Amino acid sequence: MTIIFLLIGISLLVALLFLGAFLWAVRSGQYEDTYTPAVRMLFDEEITQKK
Repeated sequence: MTIIFLLIGISLLVALLFLGAFLWAVRSGQYEDTYTPAVRMLFDEEITQKK
């Protein structure tokens, strides 16, 4: 029975860590641009020639 309480505590700790990482990513602007990644493959890239 003790191991169940230990596993519940560890899983809650891991869940809180993931929630903290997600909130940090949202606040730092990781999810602000949702349009550009979808059309990035349509942009032409300039090819530079090496000498």
